[in-house]
Amino acid sequence: KLPFEGYGLTETSPATNVNLPDPETPMESVPVISCSKLGSVGPFLPGMAVKITDASTDAPCTVDQSGIIWLRGANVFPGYLGREDLTEEVMIDGWFKTGDVGRMDENGFLYIEGRMSRFSKIAGEMVPHEVIEGHLNRILNLDGEEERKITVVGIPDEKKGEVIGLLSTISGDTLQQELVDIRHQLMDEGIPSLWCPKAIIPVNEIPLLASGKLDLKACNTLAQESAHGV
Repeated sequence: KLPFEGYGLTETSPATNVNLPDPETPMESVPVISCSKLGSVGPFLPGMAVKITDASTDAPCTVDQSGIIWLRGANVFPGYLGREDLTEEVMIDGWFKTGDVGRMDENGFLYIEGRMSRFSKIAGEMVPHEVIEGHLNRILNLDGEEERKITVVGIPDEKKGEVIGLLSTISGDTLQQELVDIRHQLMDEGIPSLWCPKAIIPVNEIPLLASGKLDLKACNTLAQESAHGV
C-alpha cells in the first residue's frame, strides 16, 4: 500500500492537511468521495482557512494556480515568543504566511511545490528549483546517493532578473559539453528551456547546515560570485 501524505508546520500545531483511506462501502453501487489524491497532501482539516496569493502581487490565485500559501485557524500560533520582528513578517491581518508555494484543486486538495526560497522568478515565471533537481538526479543517476552532488540556484542576470545555475561536485570532460548534454536531456523530459541551467558552477562540496539541510545563504553567495561569468 502507498503511504498517505500530509502537511503541516510547527506553527500550525502541526497538521493542516492529510490524505486518508477511502471509506469501505457495503455495496459497489454506493458512491464514495475519495479522501486522497496521489501527489497531494490531502484536503484541509476542519476549522482551517486558506488563501493562496501571487508571489509578486499578493493577488488571490485561482484554482490550480500556484502561489504563496497562507493559513488561519485555531491551531495556528499567535507569534514567535520574544520575536515581534519575525512575527510581523509572517502574521498579517490574522493570516500566517507559510513561505511554501503550492496550489489547490477544485476539490480542495492541496499540492505543495516547494519553499519560496527555492524558486527563481524568470521572465515573470516562478521556476521551482526542487522540480529541476528531481529531474537532474534521475538523469545523472544520483537518486539514492547519500551525499548531495548537485543543487539548483538562481544566478543574477541583468536581462531576466535571474537565470538557473547548477552547483555541481561532479567532474566532467568540459563544463560546456556537460551543460549542453544536461539541457538536451531536461528538454527531452519536457522541461522548458527557461528552466534549464545556463551555467554549471564547479564546487568541492555542496554547502550544508549542521542539520543536513542546504545552506541556502552559502549557495546563493556562490551563485552571485559566478554571475559575472554567465
